Amino acid sequence: MKVIVASKNPVKVGAANKAFAAVFPGASIDVSGIDVASGVGDQPDSDAKTREGARARALSANHAEPGADFWVGLEGGVEVLDGQLMAFAWMAVKGREGDVSEARSVTLPLPPAVKELVDAGMELGEANDRVFSTANSKQGGGAYGLLTEGRYTRESIYAQTLVIALTPFVNRLYPQFEQGDQ
Repeated sequence: MKVIVASKNPVKVGAANKAFAAVFPGASIDVSGIDVASGVGDQPDSDAKTREGARARALSANHAEPGADFWVGLEGGVEVLDGQLMAFAWMAVKGREGDVSEARSVTLPLPPAVKELVDAGMELGEANDRVFSTANSKQGGGAYGLLTEGRYTRESIYAQTLVIALTPFVNRLYPQFEQGDQ
């Protein structure tokens, strides 16, 4: 099974590896990443833009590498709700037959110091690195790892969410999606 992840970020590629292995145990799975644009900028600032970015990435990956079995778009975003900056991600998985399944991750409330930097125009990963005195955290545990002391990481949250996004491809209650072991 060939899976194209619409990013070369090792966290996103690793999450896809884990999710596909969990959903298709025993299958031979080849996961690789390619760089494609999300069309929503480096830091989507709403639920709608983040979802749009994940879908655009999956569709762009399909266009760039049409010979795969699945194309995966993962997009992290933020949104202010009642004054609180929240982080989350959307996953979009496109199958060979054109169906796209989407799922949203759990939402993480971010500290005020991070919000201040994001409000000033800084991208979330950079803001986290500044507040937590880390480097390149978005290719590591991310805000999830930093704030939960490693109990959850960006990769683990993304992998869990991808399992949910893959569910329609393996559950017969979703007849509009291709079924089977792939």
